[in-house]
This record gives sequence, C-alpha cells and structure tokens, in this order.
Amino acid sequence: MRFLVTNDDGIESVFLHELVHALHAAGHELYIVAPQHEQSWVGAAKSRNRPVRATATDRGLGGPTWMVDGTPSDAINIACAHLLPPDLAIDAVISGINIGLNASLGFIIASGTIAGAWEGALHGFPAIAFSQALTTEVYDQLKAAGDVPDDALLAMLRAAAHHAARLAPTLALATPHRSFIVHNVNFPFPCEAHSEVRATIPAHVLLPRLFSAAGTGGAHRLVFRLGEDISPASPLTDRAALAQGFISHTKLDYKNLGHSPA
Repeated sequence: MRFLVTNDDGIESVFLHELVHALHAAGHELYIVAPQHEQSWVGAAKSRNRPVRATATDRGLGGPTWMVDGTPSDAINIACAHLLPPDLAIDAVISGINIGLNASLGFIIASGTIAGAWEGALHGFPAIAFSQALTTEVYDQLKAAGDVPDDALLAMLRAAAHHAARLAPTLALATPHRSFIVHNVNFPFPCEAHSEVRATIPAHVLLPRLFSAAGTGGAHRLVFRLGEDISPASPLTDRAALAQGFISHTKLDYKNLGHSPA
C-alpha cells in the first residue's frame, strides 16, 4: 500500500524511524513528512501567522522525505497540496509512533500525533495514529539520553512497530475514504510480540492543574500529569486496556460528534 507518514516528535525521532522501517520491510510505498522539531501537545494547530518552510531531506528512510518547520497539521496539509506528485493515490495517512501514550479524551484532543492523522482524514484519507505508552522513569531516561533508546526499549519499540505494520493495511482497507475516521492505536508498556489488540473507547479523564504556580519572573511551567480517570467500569477504555497489557484500538468517528443517541 501507499502511505503518507508523519509524527509530532520530529523528523529525528527513532520512534518514527522504526515505524517507517517496519512499514517499508512489509513492502509498503512510503512518503514521509514530519516536523523539523518536536511538536508535542500542539493539537491540530496550524501556523497561521508566519510562513512555513518544507525542505526535502535524506534520513535513509526508504522514501521521499521532507521536514517542515511547523506543526504535524502543517506538514500533512502542505504535503498533500504541494509535495506529493499531483496524481498520486494515497491509501492512508499514518502518524507516529508517538513517544508516550495518547489515551483518554484529554490526551486525544491535545495530541499532535493524532492531529497529524486527523489532517489526513480532513483530506479524505483513512487515518491511523500509533503511540507507545512509557513509564515516567523510562521517558525521563530516554530524554536524558537525547532520545536514544537503550537496547531494551529499542527491542520493545521494534515489537510495537511490527504490530503497527501489521495493523496499518487492515485498518486502512476497512476505512472508506472521506469517512472522517481516525484509528487511535496505543501500545502497552511493555509491548511484546504476543500483545493482543482490544477495541476500546476513550477514557474519561479529568486534567486539571497542568501548570505550576508562577515561579521566578511570574512564569508558569507545564507539569505532566496522567489526570483523574472517572470512566465507568464498562465498556473497556483505552487506559484500562493499556493497564491490562493490551494494545488499545479506538475508532474515532468524528462524524458522530454532536449527534444525539438514537
């Protein structure tokens, strides 16, 4: 199949690279467009008040590659309009693998990873977002190492990428074009070759107090929190599935926003 791939952690992210390598090894044709720098938690923001540059680059990813000095939404929008060959038929837009989970309502709305996929859905394509849950300790170790994973994390990431390469064509083929559907897939920590997929809904998580009190100079700083989960016991949520060691697959059907129950 033919996929347009992006992320929100930036063109240098090994999580993106491992996803691309797994998709390429599975025989897919890939076009890669990603932010030049990390764009986590920017949601579906577009760079309205400044020009945005897209630059061809060679990162050894096995397909045409561009970096964009903007958001994931910028990257997909510019790629679809100006970078891809005009008659090229894309089967799906894939975003990820994100460094960290994107599970629950608050995280889904804020996620740059999911926004990259959503921009693909806005262009009429099937869209898939992949994210890898991490513990706070592992996340901090990864950042302290300059985003270079140790052997254990790299092996787990490759297991997740293999799952992604297996799931992507199935989800793309099951999704009509112009359907406004994004498949949100989260891999558990640890993700293993035998990890099973479960259908889920977004967890109901409250996210207050994400910023610290004002410090020196009056500045507030973001403090990462997982929030308070107030979800009912059923149906199975994305957060609950991850806690049980399952791969969470949530079908986000944006056509149903605002619809009253039948």
